Amino acid sequence: MAKEKFQRNKPHCNIGTIGHVDHGKTSLTAA
Repeated sequence: MAKEKFQRNKPHCNIGTIGHVDHGKTSLTAA
């Protein structure tokens, strides 16, 4: 769910976000 949302909202940032999201939910709050 979160990964799909990030790819749609920030596809150019998803590359670095995917890794962060997998590590923790800090990216969700930062974004």
